[in-house]
Amino acid sequence: MLRPPPSFRWARRVFLTLLTGFVLTPVLVMVSSSLKPLRDVQGPFRWIPSELTFRPYLDIWSTVPLADYFVNSLIVSVSATVLSVLIAIFSAYAVSRYRFRGRKLFTVTVLSTQMFPGILFLLPLFLIFVNIGNATGVALYGSRGGLILTYLTFSLPFSIWMLVGYFDSIPRDLDEAAAVDGCGPLRTLVRIVVPAATPGIVAVSVYAFMTAWGEVLFASVMTNDTTRTLSVGLQGYATQNDVYWNQVMAASLVVSVPVVAGFLLLQRYLVAGLTAGAVK
Repeated sequence: MLRPPPSFRWARRVFLTLLTGFVLTPVLVMVSSSLKPLRDVQGPFRWIPSELTFRPYLDIWSTVPLADYFVNSLIVSVSATVLSVLIAIFSAYAVSRYRFRGRKLFTVTVLSTQMFPGILFLLPLFLIFVNIGNATGVALYGSRGGLILTYLTFSLPFSIWMLVGYFDSIPRDLDEAAAVDGCGPLRTLVRIVVPAATPGIVAVSVYAFMTAWGEVLFASVMTNDTTRTLSVGLQGYATQNDVYWNQVMAASLVVSVPVVAGFLLLQRYLVAGLTAGAVK
């Protein structure tokens, strides 16, 4: 295998260094601003704070009910992720292993939902939730359940498509061997296919969680003061007179910790799942 010339290697290093600096600069600005007093972030930007303080990290919990928003986001994101993964596993297994009437139509329909921008579904979902509440008394609008159902409709089609590709890469000989040993379809799925598809399941889990965790548009319309999530609650640091930018930056870093930590822990499974699920 031929090695690239030295000029190419140096150009690659320079490019990667510039790209890394471009990516990390906003993070450095967030960290620097979160450690400044409010007067430092209201004037011209300066990298080094005139007074290093951790006060913004304490004030973020009292300025707005950030802990309540955190709990709401965690409940909604985890619930939407679990439901999406469970439904996607059974749906993808059926599409991958069985040939039934309407199979291709179902696959095309699932993929076609990804062609439309999410904002097109905002008004229809709002009207559906309000009408269901008026007709049955089941409060979907302004509730965690309604937001979970909304995020489920977003993440489920992609999750099914990803897992179908991953299940197709698992040899059918494993299913046949399990059937010879007396396993039914459900037991084969739980005991054989799911363990072999762990990277793909982790990949769709991370995708579903991140979709729900950072979504703003639907959360700003479908929630109220008690069910507000973090992505919407961060707006509470802006008042009519001031914007507490140091607290905004501190809260943004705190909010990012679960997603970054989860991504770092599951990075190996995520890369393997995305690679295997995207290529049949």
